[in-house]
Amino acid sequence: MTIALILGAAVWADGPSPTLRRRTAQGAALWHAGRVRHIVPCGGLGRHPPAEAEVMRLLLIEAGVPESAITPEAASHTTQENIAFALPILARLGANRVILVTDAPHLPRALLTARRLGLAARGSAPPWRGASLRAQSRLALREVPAYAAYWWRLPRR
Repeated sequence: MTIALILGAAVWADGPSPTLRRRTAQGAALWHAGRVRHIVPCGGLGRHPPAEAEVMRLLLIEAGVPESAITPEAASHTTQENIAFALPILARLGANRVILVTDAPHLPRALLTARRLGLAARGSAPPWRGASLRAQSRLALREVPAYAAYWWRLPRR
């Protein structure tokens, strides 16, 4: 069974960030296309409540994904935690493959993390439509040192 893991993004004071909305819409599109049978939105409480996973759960339901097809992971705060904290949920659901949903610049590090944690993973990035070029550029620049740090730090399997 293939499951979508939507990696966390910020919740702002006035609601979900555009990044969180785009990632969640991509997860819903995967479910509607029949590419995944279940969705695990990931992300704990950030600067503004509620937890990222809970906001995504509500957005997924609004997008027509049945509540029974959603299991939030609402304790994580990093990419590594998003994936590691979702492992027990994936095991309980009998998942043998995951599709990581995150922005394109973040996908290489997310895939590295998932594979180092023992998952068979592919990626799916939302379209850039609605994304801030400035925010995406900052994300891409941040990913270079972050990828290197994860590559060195994460255990190899």
